[in-house]
Amino acid sequence: MVLKQLSIFVENRLGTIAEATGVLAENSINIRALTTADTADFGIIRLIVDNPDAAAEKLRENSLIVNITNVIAIRLPDKPGSFHSILKLLYEAGIAVEYSYAFVSRNEGIAYVILRVQDEEAAVAVLSSNQVEFIDKAD
Repeated sequence: MVLKQLSIFVENRLGTIAEATGVLAENSINIRALTTADTADFGIIRLIVDNPDAAAEKLRENSLIVNITNVIAIRLPDKPGSFHSILKLLYEAGIAVEYSYAFVSRNEGIAYVILRVQDEEAAVAVLSSNQVEFIDKAD
């Protein structure tokens, strides 16, 4: 239901994403999902990995600034309107979505969405009561 997400704060310069992913690769930590956001001077790399605590430790050992936050991961049909239906449920329950990112599965017809919400507990309750399928681990 709730996964740990790494947020790595980096300078917006050539090679910073490669630097962070290199640390993970050297430590056999598998990236399951990734998104980046940037401004003129800095960026945030958000990751779901198979071992978030070890990843955070190794990244910090390499002088990277890392924060761990909880996110909700769900599985949806890969068809028009699926994501909208989730957002509508959360909106109607008064739950704000701070950000989200998505990716498709190797299994045809399946998509995954990562949600950072204002109130995790309430979001999980609303989504559970509507038979939304959660992803409970990043393996």
